[in-house]
Amino acid sequence: MASRPRTIRKVGVLTFHRSINYGSYWQARCLVEGLRARGHDAELLDHRSRCVDWREARNAFQPTLPARTDPRHFAALGRKTRAMIAAVDALPLSPPFPLEDPAASPRYDAVVVGSDEVWNFRHPWFSGASIFFGNRLNTDRLVSYAASFGNHDAADGVDNCSLDRLRRFHAISVRDENSRALLAPLAAHHGSASDGLPLVLDPCLQFPRVVPEAAPTGAGSYAIVYGHSFPDWFAAQLRRWADRTGTRLVAIGYPSDIADEARIDADPAEFASLFAGARAVVTNFFHGCVFAIRHNRPFVCAASPYRRNKVQDLTRVLGLEHHLVSEGVSDADIADRLGALPTTLADRLAEQRAASARFLDHALA
Repeated sequence: MASRPRTIRKVGVLTFHRSINYGSYWQARCLVEGLRARGHDAELLDHRSRCVDWREARNAFQPTLPARTDPRHFAALGRKTRAMIAAVDALPLSPPFPLEDPAASPRYDAVVVGSDEVWNFRHPWFSGASIFFGNRLNTDRLVSYAASFGNHDAADGVDNCSLDRLRRFHAISVRDENSRALLAPLAAHHGSASDGLPLVLDPCLQFPRVVPEAAPTGAGSYAIVYGHSFPDWFAAQLRRWADRTGTRLVAIGYPSDIADEARIDADPAEFASLFAGARAVVTNFFHGCVFAIRHNRPFVCAASPYRRNKVQDLTRVLGLEHHLVSEGVSDADIADRLGALPTTLADRLAEQRAASARFLDHALA
C-alpha cells in the first residue's frame, strides 16, 4: 500500500528576518525554503516596527559603536542596506502587521519561532519582545527551531512569565547549551529530562542547498574577513598569516583596517558566493563560522563575549573546537587551522542533520 502523502500545513516562521545582517537573512531564507521543500506552505511573519527599523538603520551605518564609523564608508553601507531590504522583500512574506500586535498576524496551523537569538532579554532593540514567546499569535501549535537566548547567561535565569509562555510550545529546540540550561525547567514537560531539550543545526547548515554553491570567477587566492572590532592580537596574526602565504584579505559587509579589499556593499548572494570561492575565513561572527562550514572552508574565529555562547557549541558539536581561538594562540596554530577542516566534519554534519530533521518531523507532524 502506498504511504499517505504528508499533510501540507500552513506554517509561519517568526524570526529577525529584517535585520540588516547577512546571517539573519540567510537563516530566515533557509528555514522558510527548507520547510517548503519538506512540503509545508511556509512564509515569514512580516512583523514591523518603526522603532526597530530606526535602530536597525542606525546600526547599519554605525555597526561598531561606541567606535564611530568613518563617513567615507557610508555610501557602501547604504548600498548594502538597500540590497538587504530588497532581498528580504523578495522572500515569502505574510501581510505586514505591527510587532506589538501579534493578534494582527495571519492564522497558521503552526508557527516556528527561530532561528536566531529570539529570546535574548539583552537584545538592544527586540529585548525579549513577547511575540517571540508565542504571545497572542494566531496558531494552535507553537514550535521553536534553533532558538537562542544569545548572550543572556544561564546564571541570570528566565522569569516565570516567560517560562509559562514557553510551556505552551508543542516542541522546543535550541542551538546552544546556554539556552538549553536556561530552559531546563521545561525539559521534563517536553519529555526530555535526561538529555535536555534538543540541540539542532542552524538552518543554513540544515538546509545547505538553499545557499548557492557558485563562487566568483578569476578572483585568485583570498580569505574572507567577516566581522568587526577584532582584538588587536587577532588582527596582527591574521595580517602576518596573509603576508606569509600571499593571501589577499577581503572584508565583507564591514570596514576593516587589515583587509586588502573591501566588499562592504555585497548583497546576500554575493556574500555567499565570496565564501564559496575563499581559501579560508577569519571571523568573530557566528555566521562567519556557519558559512565557512557550509562551504567546507577552514576558518578561525575569535569570538567576542557577546557571541561566545553562539559559537562555542557549534564548534564543539561538529568537532571544530580548535578553530575557536583566543589570545596566546601561536602563528603556527593559526596557519594550521586555516589550512584544513577535520576529515570527520562531513559525518558529524550528517548526524546532526538527521537529528534536526527528526525534530522537525515530530514538531510539525
